[in-house]
Amino acid sequence: MKEKEKIHTISELGEFGLINRLTKDIKIKNKSTLKGVGDDAAVLDYKNKKIVVTTDLLVEGIHFDLTYTPLKHLGYKAAVVNFSDVYAMNAQPKQITVAIALSSKFSLEAVDELYSGIHLACENYNVDLIGGDTSSSLTGLAISITAIGECDDDNIVYRNTAKVNDIICVSGDLGSAYMGLQLLEREKQVFKIDPNFQPDFVKYDYILERQLKPEARRDIIKLLKNNSIKPTSMIDISDGLSSDILHICKNSKVGCCLYEEKIPLNRQTIDMAHELNINPIVCALNGGEDYELLFTASLNDYEAIKTLLNISIIGHITDESEGKNLVTTDNKNIPLTAQGWDTMEK
Repeated sequence: MKEKEKIHTISELGEFGLINRLTKDIKIKNKSTLKGVGDDAAVLDYKNKKIVVTTDLLVEGIHFDLTYTPLKHLGYKAAVVNFSDVYAMNAQPKQITVAIALSSKFSLEAVDELYSGIHLACENYNVDLIGGDTSSSLTGLAISITAIGECDDDNIVYRNTAKVNDIICVSGDLGSAYMGLQLLEREKQVFKIDPNFQPDFVKYDYILERQLKPEARRDIIKLLKNNSIKPTSMIDISDGLSSDILHICKNSKVGCCLYEEKIPLNRQTIDMAHELNINPIVCALNGGEDYELLFTASLNDYEAIKTLLNISIIGHITDESEGKNLVTTDNKNIPLTAQGWDTMEK
């Protein structure tokens, strides 16, 4: 009989031993990283580039549930959601720092699994892990990642530069991550009643992956660049289409008109929504965590954009006085409201 592998506590290594373990295999990939881990601070050299910095905090019980979230997936997602914010500036992520707070319930092997996901994300997106911090926690796990990116002076894109008559575009499809979350929550409730229950996720693999292991849309940034298209404004969809288009409108002091029939939905999202008696469009508008890119572009780019794969034109920017509206399939105007993901409500 195979002997059960020993699980090691973090206290066996201590803080500095843990840091050494988590950083020993790091290899620098970017010329802008002059000094990574191992000193009081990292040293970066960007010369004439614009630098973008973003931080995202994930807290156990608020942003993720370890009942159904594998630690490797969690590490991957924690990094990728930061990369997505950098791409939303039309920039390229280059470095991250990682800070974690851990309770005593986490073994050394569990921390290794979490970091294996972070390292995989860095490898896939060509990003350097250059430092961070560790701390103990009384309540569970918290992960804070700061991403640093670079962009040429002329290419950076903000939220506050949309113009009247711009077209509104979105990558991929929407609502899938939210439907994946609803499926996991439903199966969790069944498991509480019957611990022997084995859920069948085969027909819903896509929406589960969108929730547990999202990807940032660097391919869309490359696609737009290759077609000489620079968005007039951009944001990634983390809070839901409705909330995030309202961010653009507020910052740009404009209105918008979205068309229900143009909003892209995946078949699994539609099927799961119907199974749960939810309108799929509501999932797209309010679900969040899709990490697709929502952007506006000049009307002059309409012909070029409409031929691009994985991008949908879903509306246009209007004067602020016209409001922010969704035009339904029966031609009714419904004012958009910010009902998306809000962690402060949990």
